[in-house]
Amino acid sequence: MVKVYAVGVGPGSPQYVTQIVIDIIQSADVVVGYDYTLNTIEQFLAGKKIYRITMNNQEDTYQRLANNLGDEILVIPFTGDVSFSESEVIDRLVQIFGDITLAPGISSTQVAACRAQVPTDKCQIISMHVTGDIEDKKHRMVQALKDKLSVILVPRPWPSRPDLQFMPPDISEYLRNEGFDTKHQRVFVYEYLTMPTEKVFEGSMAELIGKEFSDMAVMVIDQNKPDSYMNYAWQWTKAE
Repeated sequence: MVKVYAVGVGPGSPQYVTQIVIDIIQSADVVVGYDYTLNTIEQFLAGKKIYRITMNNQEDTYQRLANNLGDEILVIPFTGDVSFSESEVIDRLVQIFGDITLAPGISSTQVAACRAQVPTDKCQIISMHVTGDIEDKKHRMVQALKDKLSVILVPRPWPSRPDLQFMPPDISEYLRNEGFDTKHQRVFVYEYLTMPTEKVFEGSMAELIGKEFSDMAVMVIDQNKPDSYMNYAWQWTKAE
């Protein structure tokens, strides 16, 4: 029986790779992934057959492996968490290989939430990093902001199709056109989270216009209102 694992390896630093994912990688015979992702786990790849893929050759690579894997164990690592922003790939892997095992990783959205000190239970978390239509996701973002929630989102880079790109400056313009006062919207943009090259923008949404960001960016639109448990002290002081 073919054994295929899809695993999340965290946002970039090897320090964020979980032990269970390390164990799975070290049990593998074959590892297939993008350069950035493979670089994250390079220290765990000794003795493995490595296939470096791009969007252009990933389908051919998966098909060849499906026909020739035999009893070998295949691991396909993903940056961040395998269950976030990777559904299009996971669905295709299931079609090709049948049953696969998923192992979660730490998402860049979790790290961004901690950096910005914005609790995820008061957020709408959205990934625009898909190839399908994102109009519904845009509407969810707008509604969340109207509902006074913070929003953590992964933008959509698409250099070859600027009309489909939805990067931080595009998001700023979109929200302005939706009637938001972008001059007073607080926003963080994190690039290359957890890496030595990590960069942070902190300012207003309006200030994003004209700036360039990498395809390894995460945005936090901060509308958080602190709400200490002391605001509810009557519940436990009365009980005592």
